[in-house]
Amino acid sequence: MTGQEVYQVRLSHGPVDATVRLPGSKSITNRALPIAALATGDTWIRGALFSDDSRFFAGALGRLGYEVQLDEAAASMRVSGRGPAPMLHPDGVDLHIGNSGTAARFLTPFVALGRGVYRIDGVERMRERPVGDLLAALRQAGVDAVDELGTGCPPVLVRASGVAGGEVVVRGADSSQFVSALLLVAPYAARDMRIVVDGDLVSRPYVDMTVAMMRQFGAEVEERQPGLFQVARTMYRGREYTVEPDASGASYFFAAAAATGGCATVEGLGANALQGDAQFVEVLARMGCRVTVNADRITVCGPSDGLWGVDVDLHDMSDTVPTLAAIAPLARGPVTIRNVANVRVKETDRLRACANELRKFGVTVGEFPDGLRIEPCAALRTGVIVETYEDHRIAMAFSVLGSCVAGTQIADPGCVAKTFPDFFSRFEAMQRGGLEA
Repeated sequence: MTGQEVYQVRLSHGPVDATVRLPGSKSITNRALPIAALATGDTWIRGALFSDDSRFFAGALGRLGYEVQLDEAAASMRVSGRGPAPMLHPDGVDLHIGNSGTAARFLTPFVALGRGVYRIDGVERMRERPVGDLLAALRQAGVDAVDELGTGCPPVLVRASGVAGGEVVVRGADSSQFVSALLLVAPYAARDMRIVVDGDLVSRPYVDMTVAMMRQFGAEVEERQPGLFQVARTMYRGREYTVEPDASGASYFFAAAAATGGCATVEGLGANALQGDAQFVEVLARMGCRVTVNADRITVCGPSDGLWGVDVDLHDMSDTVPTLAAIAPLARGPVTIRNVANVRVKETDRLRACANELRKFGVTVGEFPDGLRIEPCAALRTGVIVETYEDHRIAMAFSVLGSCVAGTQIADPGCVAKTFPDFFSRFEAMQRGGLEA
């Protein structure tokens, strides 16, 4: 890491106590964008997330001929909906989407609605992130879509002439995004679409979020039995749409309260949150935290006598794996995380990354194919430089641990720009006890 930029984590000298306003959800923003583009009329997306991922997505829509107006100061996006009409590109269009798995997977069936040749590619790590199951499902719907290098990963080449619809079967074990991607375009298929999930469905709450948002924009979606979705041909309708705060991002602030015995309140995230990661507070409750969930805010207060160990299945909220792993050594008993093999194909192999970095602090970690067992550590090693593997969630999660361990530094802190560009300034504001960090 010689010469690499590092961030010195500010040490917490007492329990945190703050009310926090967070940027909008990446998952909701990146669903609202394609829905708005396909809708009739304009959509104003309020509280939108402005990050690398959302900018790549908005930029791709612009390349495809849609009018997307961005007002970062107001956290607002205006999308002029035109259905699939702008996508007529017989000479081909290249779409570069960085390391945004959401953009890669959602744009693949989206461009299939158009006419022409579309190539979707990203950074080197994107070429290791699987899309094969999605492409197989699209071919069942009459789409000519292939992985250009034969690896089951991007770059993806789509020779588009519309989506036929009918019944498609898709595996959901590696990523729920494959199911969501098909659902989002299903109202615009040539005939009603029936999407059947083959076997296990990882991160099920993200599919529930997709269905809920489709209905909010006027689509007719019915889950006739678990894993069987029927989508009628219809059109989305433009509207004003407010994005709730990012629940995955909130997990770091809740975890900081848990780790320091303090309190953190996140406004705008409440009992009716669309995001499954909002349920992470239930894990913290099992570890001894006091959790209060209201209609428009969630408060977590950590225990004064230390966290309890926990054995938990994070299958439905796997983005919180690094968050729990980072505070696990502070617990009085072991913490076991299960059923999250899918996080090995995120921005990095998150199980391996968490195990590697925890061991630098002197923590005993058992790593198995789909999880971790993390032992308590009464004397954490100080002065650790945390490698982040170009993964925003590793950087943010280990900032929480670093706030409890002197001298912790985060390598490549700029990687948080993927979903939370001003994370460190907000995290420091929380540590200072500033209201509305």
